[in-house]
Amino acid sequence: MTMYELATVIRSKNAGPFTLTIDLIFASEADLDRAMSSPTLTHAGMAELYGVAPESVAIHELRPACAMKISLPRGIPSGSVGDQDVYGSQQHMPIAGISV
Repeated sequence: MTMYELATVIRSKNAGPFTLTIDLIFASEADLDRAMSSPTLTHAGMAELYGVAPESVAIHELRPACAMKISLPRGIPSGSVGDQDVYGSQQHMPIAGISV
């Protein structure tokens, strides 16, 4: 099963010009637990997937909302020359395809 199939909501957006945040919302705590047990949804896994340092990745579990939030640095600041996604709204796609 992929994250796309498991999560109810997968979205990304800017958290300022230098940081990207990815929200994953699930239908149940069981689905959240399944996602949290994925070896890719770790600091090291997200760092490898997005090409950043593991210590720059923040992962927050929001159990009452059956959700998790991942924050990491943008490769290029929002709006800079070479930025192809000014709002960061397309950056969730690498996570959508991971196996969980």
